[in-house]
Amino acid sequence: MTILPDRVNRHSEAYAANRQALLDQLAEHDRELALANGGGGERYVARHIARGKLPVRQRIELLLDPDAPFLELSPLAAWGSDFPVGGGLVTGIGVIEGTECMISANDPTVRGGTINPLSVRKSLRAMEICRDNRLPLVNLVESGGADLPTQSDLFIPAGRTFHDITALSAAGIPTVAIVFGNSTAGGAYVPGMSDYIVMIKERSKVFLGGPPLVKMATGEESDDESLGGAEMHSRVSGLGDYLAIDEADGLRIGRQVVRRLNHRKRGPGRRGPGTPPRYDIDDLLGVPSADPKVPFDPRDVIARIVDDSDFDEFKPLYGSSLVTGYAEICGYPVGILANHRGVLFGEDAQKGAQFIQLANQIDTPLVFLQNTTGYMVGKEFEQRGIIKDGAKMINAVTSSRVPHLTVHMAASYGAGNYGMCGRAYGPRFLFAWPNAKTAVMGPAQLAGVMSIVARQSAASLGKPFDEEADAKLRAAIEEQIERESLALHMTGKLYDDGIIDPRDTRHVLGMCLSVIDNDEIHGTRGYGVYRM
Repeated sequence: MTILPDRVNRHSEAYAANRQALLDQLAEHDRELALANGGGGERYVARHIARGKLPVRQRIELLLDPDAPFLELSPLAAWGSDFPVGGGLVTGIGVIEGTECMISANDPTVRGGTINPLSVRKSLRAMEICRDNRLPLVNLVESGGADLPTQSDLFIPAGRTFHDITALSAAGIPTVAIVFGNSTAGGAYVPGMSDYIVMIKERSKVFLGGPPLVKMATGEESDDESLGGAEMHSRVSGLGDYLAIDEADGLRIGRQVVRRLNHRKRGPGRRGPGTPPRYDIDDLLGVPSADPKVPFDPRDVIARIVDDSDFDEFKPLYGSSLVTGYAEICGYPVGILANHRGVLFGEDAQKGAQFIQLANQIDTPLVFLQNTTGYMVGKEFEQRGIIKDGAKMINAVTSSRVPHLTVHMAASYGAGNYGMCGRAYGPRFLFAWPNAKTAVMGPAQLAGVMSIVARQSAASLGKPFDEEADAKLRAAIEEQIERESLALHMTGKLYDDGIIDPRDTRHVLGMCLSVIDNDEIHGTRGYGVYRM
């Protein structure tokens, strides 16, 4: 039998402590999310609505099919920075007329929808997902253009936006723009380079330079409508393809455009009906340890995210710190690699490399469930070749061509982050639980290493070592590394695609696997599976 057993003790003190710690972290995340969802604040939202305009998330809701889910991406981008949380841009995946689409929508209540360096990164990430998964892109445009005070950090990378819209079209991936208001200066190229453009009467304004700039540059007197209004672009310039009478009509036309795209999935499709797991998904709140030093068995997670809790484990008696095996999630076949005891030994690296190669041989996507402190260190392990073994696993991840999905369940330190397909290794999607921590190494270890180096340096120079100053410095370093390793800090820098509730893991992975199914899956070929 390949059905995983239910081994979670819901009545234990450890379970209760783990659950409460994760609920507290989820509550903190939800408070930050509420701020992002509030846009520019009550004053600016009220002013926006008073002008007869819909809030950005209501626009998205009307665009999507009724009751269709919306997987918002990077909702807390820019957290901890000088820019508004969320970056004034909402991106995510939803279903329009039965077609999965990427939606990228300016929030005009946040600094007029202007673009800043972090919202550019968020936009580029959305288009990267479109390219990798052949996902149509729908832009809901209302932006005052660049955030001018940050232009030196913005101008060059922002140019990639127009490049990527054009590249999507060239690759046969449809792009649609619905213009709700201003789309000025460089922002005019967002609709200008899209395949289909919907403009709204007396609302849309698309021009390279508005009336003030035109007056300064040429001395010409003009007004918004004659210079870049929806009627002019629909009747005179030909930039507009469709003219809507109001926002609701513009969204209706946008849905109509998507319906006519004839966009088809090219992937192998689902293998089965997607039978739910046998065990309560709510148990996932008590599984990950509140203390990151205490390991937990990832099989208890796998049993609550895979179909029917059915997991065919590969090499169960070898490399016990890495769990590998095959399963299905929402009917889609996957291979799973999950850390068990945190540290990765040589056997685990060899096992992981072999399993990655096998999954490529049968064109099966891989799911990485991260909880790793990195590869094992020490004289014995160096002599046994831990660097060579770790390099094999990292090589296998790098060379793998099947889609990768990564979830940070807890720790993600050192080269273990790389071997388990961290952000630098290009997973199609990467999400984090609110308890996740990511860094070069643990705070205490990093501070200790720096202390040892300083102590050795003082000894080599024949100088006395200041123990009190060292203790203060170690405490400061530990606090900094702890703060910078937190999930909120990482998601603010867009090092993941969002923080998710562990109970949503199965549904999020299922949506991502459905998106991946837009294209054929071909694993790496050209090598035989070899024992390492």
